[in-house]
Amino acid sequence: MRYGGRKEIIGFSLLHRPIFAFRCGHGYPVGIVQAGIHAREWITACLVMEQIRLGVSRGTVWFLPLVNPDGALLSACGTDSVKEERRRKYLLSANGGSDFSLWKANAAAVDLNVNFDARWGEGLYNIRFPASANYVGPSPFSEPETRALRDFTLRVRPQYTISYHTLGGEIYWHFHQSFLRSARDKRLARVLSDLTGYPLKEAAGSVGGYKDWCVEKLRIPAFTVEVGDGVHPLGREVLDDILRHNLFAVREFSAQWR
Repeated sequence: MRYGGRKEIIGFSLLHRPIFAFRCGHGYPVGIVQAGIHAREWITACLVMEQIRLGVSRGTVWFLPLVNPDGALLSACGTDSVKEERRRKYLLSANGGSDFSLWKANAAAVDLNVNFDARWGEGLYNIRFPASANYVGPSPFSEPETRALRDFTLRVRPQYTISYHTLGGEIYWHFHQSFLRSARDKRLARVLSDLTGYPLKEAAGSVGGYKDWCVEKLRIPAFTVEVGDGVHPLGREVLDDILRHNLFAVREFSAQWR
């Protein structure tokens, strides 16, 4: 799409595809909205592109529609999206077959949303070998995509972040905050819940995500919004329902910030 505002490349994926950020608005508060970090959840990128077109009425929001471009293409197109034969064989082995429709990871078979330095590797479902999902990687921030998102976040210094995932229609906000920060973050999470119609939930046993890192290390409110109903992978047939709940959510959340 054509975009008249500020757009920049914040980094590159393992296979050297650009990761884009689009800025909407100016001033305080500053937020980051990221999507597509899980490959099979590419429908969240479609949501964020529509939110970019809508824009914001107050504050600044940086939108990152597709943090995991290699994985999204792999999920949609299989190994036809990978040029190097050795990489194709590695991915086929990690996946256990040629159907990549449920693939979550990047092109190194690392699940990017367990690769952040927030109690890394301590999750209930974390694994230590390459796979379509849940592999934490050899170390925190081992992947170029997570490093790009980390470095961009530290540079922008947002007041909040929102991460779009699928599915279930619920919002996660808690990650070992202190009492005072927990009260602040839950109040803001309730605003987002009212705007989307999604209830607040706990993600027991989940660690190492971008939201977790923002909460624990940056001490800012951060939210994971699980959009859509059905079974993975959600396709364009559910986009209208996702937009009904979420299209105006970021715009209104920024406008109601206090």
